[in-house]
Amino acid sequence: MAAPSFDLGPRPGGSGGRGGSGDAGRGGATIRPRQWQSQLIQLLRRRLEIAAPGAQPGPCSGPQGPGQDVLIHAGPGAGKTLGALLGFQRLHAEGRLQHFVVFCHRSSIAGQWRGAAARLGLTLAEWDPERSTGAGGGPWPDGSHGLLLTYQGAGRNLEPLEQQLAAAGAADWLAIADEVHHLGVDPEEPEATAWGHAFSRLSASARLRLGLTGTPFRADNLGFCAARRVQVFDEGVWVEQIAPDLSVEPRQLIAAGDVRPLEFRFQDGWVDHGRQGQACEDGSGDGPGAAVAVGDTERSPLSLEQRESWRARNLRRAIRLGDSSTIALRLLLNARRRLETVRRQHPEAGGLVIARDIAHARRITGLLEEEGDRVHLVHSQDPDAQARLAAFQAGEADWLVSIDMCAEGFDAARLRVVAYLTTVVTRTRFVQAITRAVRMDDSRSALEAVPRHPSYVFAPADPLLMQYARSWSLSEPYLIRPKAAAVPPEPAAGGRAPTLPLQAVEDGAGDVIRVKGPELPKFLSRP
Repeated sequence: MAAPSFDLGPRPGGSGGRGGSGDAGRGGATIRPRQWQSQLIQLLRRRLEIAAPGAQPGPCSGPQGPGQDVLIHAGPGAGKTLGALLGFQRLHAEGRLQHFVVFCHRSSIAGQWRGAAARLGLTLAEWDPERSTGAGGGPWPDGSHGLLLTYQGAGRNLEPLEQQLAAAGAADWLAIADEVHHLGVDPEEPEATAWGHAFSRLSASARLRLGLTGTPFRADNLGFCAARRVQVFDEGVWVEQIAPDLSVEPRQLIAAGDVRPLEFRFQDGWVDHGRQGQACEDGSGDGPGAAVAVGDTERSPLSLEQRESWRARNLRRAIRLGDSSTIALRLLLNARRRLETVRRQHPEAGGLVIARDIAHARRITGLLEEEGDRVHLVHSQDPDAQARLAAFQAGEADWLVSIDMCAEGFDAARLRVVAYLTTVVTRTRFVQAITRAVRMDDSRSALEAVPRHPSYVFAPADPLLMQYARSWSLSEPYLIRPKAAAVPPEPAAGGRAPTLPLQAVEDGAGDVIRVKGPELPKFLSRP
């Protein structure tokens, strides 16, 4: 059963970041919904109409009640935050809903929800266990429309929150789960998926549960909350498929001018491995992907290597700034030159480098600073990381160098160049990183025609990364397989590398494989 998708025609206006929409107002002024956001409002209204009286959402681990769960899959920059709030605002004005509760997975994202709510004139309060409940015994303070919780906070305060929500009685409220794929549930190991179980209990009295995600799959083969499941026949077995109720793909957002297209630059090259007289690993020395012996070393082509152990080793070497292949150094310098070019039309533009670890990030930071760039380095061990992120968003640095700090929820519309220099090669992490650069803000929307000016991604010519680049703008179904036959929905670092017909790259290793638009050239596509 396919989720309905909607063609988004070109229109004037732009987005204002994570909760962006055209014609943004201030202080509760009218905001014109995007076409998909209007579809969401209609969908929520219809679900409230058809829901059985007194029906409540079932547990996340099983089929849901009639119409209580609504799952929205929309690409980065689509405006999921503002879309959800517009839905509540419209239904509240119609007397269909009284309150809402937003559950999110990070405090930094909570700040974005507060900002989006303020634009619509909605009062969004953070839950305070010391504060007395509002009228009716519910957790909403008097005069507020919504309540804001992190998944961690909900789990820590499960009992008092559950009591207050239950005390709300017949109050019609909407539960909103941001980045809902974090709410996995495993009935056999409930403690391992505590966020999902806490959300399931707390949202039991909600009229509707609205799940928002741009990443509608997990690497552990688990289902997640606020998501409808359907049975499908796949590869000879019946499996469950997470079925979004509304799906908006990045390519649709690109066509509408809501987000930027991406152009990829994959830096190819030869990677040398010291073997000290040992024979070639595959015993042949020839054929596609085979290493070439050079003295006491063996040389492997980065883009052509199909043996997984060699592919992973090649990438580890390729991202080193001091490696003899100079792949990382050339990649970084090319990314820097591209940012300089972009700034001729977009003076505020900035760049992002995804590094492997702190030592690696410091070397990258030092190199960029030697070139005269202003650089902010952020990592999870830095107590000032959030302040540095905010400073970069405000334009105080040319580059942001990050280790696992700039994925889902991080917004910076000035980002136009991403350099991917890490060994993490899951599709989720790669797509989350590169799509930080697709967002538009209102000021740029007024200056650029549709389609918008592209952003650029620089990465080593690793076969897995090039495969992900081919499909980043497409939605893929998430299938939950029986545990005996479970397979990860995406290859991990130790998985099997795909076979790609890269022999068509005949102009010699060391070149940049240029990719324009949302898909790779035909010679990099599967036959």
